[in-house]
Amino acid sequence: MNKFFVDRGGTFTDIVAVVSDGAIIKQLSQKKEQYLIVPLPKKQWIVVYKLLSENPERYEDSVIQGIRNILCLADNQSIPTEKIEVVKMGTTVATNALLERKGDRTVLLITKGFKDALRIGYQNRPNIFARQIILPSMLYDLVIEVEERYNSNGNELIPVKPEQVRQDLQQVYEQEIRSCAIVFMHSYRYPNHENKVAEIAQNLGFTQISISHQVSPLMKLVSRGDTTVVDAYLSPILRRYVDQVSSQLPNTKLMFMKSDGGLIDAHKFQGKDSILSGPAGGIVGAVQTSLRAGFKAIITFDMGGTSTDVAHFQGEYERQLDNEIAGARMRVPVLSIHTVAAGGGSILQFDGASFKVGPESAGANPGPACYRRGGPLAVTDANVMLGKIQPQYFPNIFGKEGNLPLDKEIVNAYFIELSQEIYQGSNQQNTPEEIAAGFIKIAVEDMANAIKKISLQRGYDVTNYALCTFGGAGGQVACLIADTLGIKSVFLHPYAGVLSAYGMGLADIRVIKESAMEKPLNKDLVSELKLVINQLENQARQELDEHESIKGEKIVTKVSLKYQGTDSTLLVDFAEDVRVMQESFAEEHQLRYGFTQPQKLLILESISVEIIQIMDSPDEPFITRTRPLDQLPKPIEIVPVFTDNKWQDTPIFQREDLQPQDNIEGPAIIVEKISTIMVEPHWNAKLTEYNHLILSKKDDY
Repeated sequence: MNKFFVDRGGTFTDIVAVVSDGAIIKQLSQKKEQYLIVPLPKKQWIVVYKLLSENPERYEDSVIQGIRNILCLADNQSIPTEKIEVVKMGTTVATNALLERKGDRTVLLITKGFKDALRIGYQNRPNIFARQIILPSMLYDLVIEVEERYNSNGNELIPVKPEQVRQDLQQVYEQEIRSCAIVFMHSYRYPNHENKVAEIAQNLGFTQISISHQVSPLMKLVSRGDTTVVDAYLSPILRRYVDQVSSQLPNTKLMFMKSDGGLIDAHKFQGKDSILSGPAGGIVGAVQTSLRAGFKAIITFDMGGTSTDVAHFQGEYERQLDNEIAGARMRVPVLSIHTVAAGGGSILQFDGASFKVGPESAGANPGPACYRRGGPLAVTDANVMLGKIQPQYFPNIFGKEGNLPLDKEIVNAYFIELSQEIYQGSNQQNTPEEIAAGFIKIAVEDMANAIKKISLQRGYDVTNYALCTFGGAGGQVACLIADTLGIKSVFLHPYAGVLSAYGMGLADIRVIKESAMEKPLNKDLVSELKLVINQLENQARQELDEHESIKGEKIVTKVSLKYQGTDSTLLVDFAEDVRVMQESFAEEHQLRYGFTQPQKLLILESISVEIIQIMDSPDEPFITRTRPLDQLPKPIEIVPVFTDNKWQDTPIFQREDLQPQDNIEGPAIIVEKISTIMVEPHWNAKLTEYNHLILSKKDDY
């Protein structure tokens, strides 16, 4: 049986397959330039494959096409689903729909008097000096104010009027709106009115009904309401995509990655859980492979085609509850990932006075100029100009037929043209390679600043961390990023170019359930918390598949604490001894903010229970050295590379030619089928017996 782990990104779709059919491997071996094939124990193989996420001339859906290609199927052959054990995937479908405002038309039902509550929001100013605040567009089309009200103690002040609600919803239904979000005051604790209105909507034929006490059962009307609207807006889009994939893979177990880093059955996948679906797979892959390599403190650095995602790890996955993505506030637990619009496809611009990188991206179509589809200059083109990407070692998947190499000539021509434009605009004479290096420096600063936000600004000293680099473009700038931050070690997994996809195969099934509390933390509260924990655990188990094959189970209980009179909460482990929670909170507060307020009362805002079903994951092959220790690998070519402000003769090595304990001094290029790694001057690259590549800064630099 074959397993497929997929990350459908904005530019590329990455697929990692665990194949147990030798006949398939024999066929794929004849196309070695397209596939990376790694043998595993027990007569299995890892197959790594990349293809463009959008290529309308050649295929409708990149995921299905990738699976077909790996199974060596002709265009007219149906997929033999009996040979597929599971497909685990992350997708940017919902994320893109949110960014581009292309979700389903939605109606918001909210307590009368609060029609504009979500538009008003918290009235915070993102730019305090801006004279004109441009608010993000609302995701809902219409608002229905429902005459109903509970007070904060659960007393029903105004009952729901079913006939009026039915009449209002019927008018909306006749406008062909089929998605509704129901958000009432205090419903996180008193949900009866929401349930009554949801039943009316269901009877009228609404196909997507998102109810706030189910979507986000926590305090704060605005973020709870926004979360519910996001869910109603995106879930139909997601459902259609899931159905589209399922129709091509009937009777196949299909699982999706959630934003919190856990897998879930495809038919339980909701819009609110999908925003960071792809990046979450990358975090899981980076953390799990780094732990296997012996690193405990990790900065994950995922540089893709459109953006770069970074995260911090020191012992456990970090999550955040309050998020704002593309102008939409959400109050659901998601992995703490910071994204910056700098990737291989980020467009390079000169505005007459200064260089600018991104935030616009060339995407997959047309892509950077070197993709042969008429695209603009991008970060990838700058690395081609500098010689850090060599077209002859890049997959031949470009042009209209998808069979040509990167176009170096057009890149040279564009940079020469840009150098002339800069000379005319600023009277500065710069060579094309100096211009390309300048753009790379700006992109590196943008990405390093993103890492500072999730580490230095939160009290962590990154100089003792390892930079786990992945994504198709990550290896090209890893040493430069590490130099900027003072990091001495860079870890590159053999599947670093597709680690987000590999992470789908390393992930576990996770279900998180939460409950609002908003009570002072004291000994009397512990017995009540135990009852709530049992209830949340039972709710979580209802979403788990009892028949799932798992290696073990783990339950994690967290409480969200804050000082009385403040809004800033911190997560700590639940303990029956109140003093333990108080001490944990004080330590975290000191680390995060640099002070504590022991005289203030602690408020327990909410509690969460996470059940983790530990899944079986692919083994990592162990490799042995066959060459004598004093015999170094031979470079396949020596090319000029512009690095350290000058052209330098730089050897190129194939990663598959390297053996354990091989030590390569920079500058050097290590090429793989799925990425390119630039070892900068003053850095060393060493291979371990697990085929892990560790880059280390020389001690005297």
